[in-house]
Amino acid sequence: MDNHERMSPGRLALLAGGSLGIAFAATRGLRARESYSLDGRAVLITGGSRGLGLLLAREAAAEGARVAICGRDPNSLERARLALSRIGAEVVAVPCDVADRDSVRRLVRTVQQRLGPLDVLINNAGVIEVGPAEAMSVSDYEEAMATNFWGMLYPTLEVLPDMRARGSGRIVNITSIGGKLGIPHLLPYSASKFAAVGFSQGLRAEVARDGIKVVSVVPGLMRTGSPRNAIFRGRHRAEYAWFSIGDSLPGLSVSAEEAARRIVAACKRGDAEVLFPLTARLASVMNAVAPNLTAGILGVAGRLLPAGRRSSGRKPGRACQSRISPSWLTRLGDRAARKYNQIAPAE
Repeated sequence: MDNHERMSPGRLALLAGGSLGIAFAATRGLRARESYSLDGRAVLITGGSRGLGLLLAREAAAEGARVAICGRDPNSLERARLALSRIGAEVVAVPCDVADRDSVRRLVRTVQQRLGPLDVLINNAGVIEVGPAEAMSVSDYEEAMATNFWGMLYPTLEVLPDMRARGSGRIVNITSIGGKLGIPHLLPYSASKFAAVGFSQGLRAEVARDGIKVVSVVPGLMRTGSPRNAIFRGRHRAEYAWFSIGDSLPGLSVSAEEAARRIVAACKRGDAEVLFPLTARLASVMNAVAPNLTAGILGVAGRLLPAGRRSSGRKPGRACQSRISPSWLTRLGDRAARKYNQIAPAE
């Protein structure tokens, strides 16, 4: 092309902008065509007895879904069932430990007997261990992998054959920003979530031909009240303080209600990935384009976190309270704990 045939910068910019607009419109149109109604669908949510799982059950029920939830603690599971029943949800509650494959098989069989073939699986069950690497034992890593990875794999393997046979289904895997970049003092959790992200992304590619959508949910901090039930090592009170405060602050964390709405919307669209809030999206992008800078920032964060092994052993968050947590700094997280069944009514 000679000088007379070359496009001016203005025309090139206009053409590029038009192409992007067409691509965006096509994507929106494709999403609209793929929109998946939950009305009348059978939806199983693991870890659905409290926190984010309970909110996901409420959101799915509001969309007309028939909901099944599971959890390890029968008391909190029954409270969740009653709460969902009171809002008119059709709900089945089944005790289950997702780290136990036989327990998962019984769960899926029971739900299928009660609700019929499963249309949607939301792998939400998870555990968090907080503390410095030197205070962690191999059992902490094993526990994290058992629930956060194997506890995602086992239910998935149980529902996939029937979804493949019907040529339809949704599998939503709740991972974490901790599965995109390694977070200091959360090593067992991050290691298991990296595995979950990789599994979820690879599975989506493999089952696309079967009419199944796999959605990877990559949230940052959410105000679900979960720190009370997390496990802490090292300087228990100091570790609980930073974790529970960060989990409560607006800007750093997102409300559980907003998280549940985003996740259910992504499920209906069949998105490959949904990453929120903005802080988590920025962290993921920064790690991708400037890994050395990200590593430096995480290194500074690691030096600011509690050091040493002043105390030993594992403690749940509810046993690690201090002068600054609970306090006004954790007000939103404490309210979420009471609201989303993280705390028994007598506590």
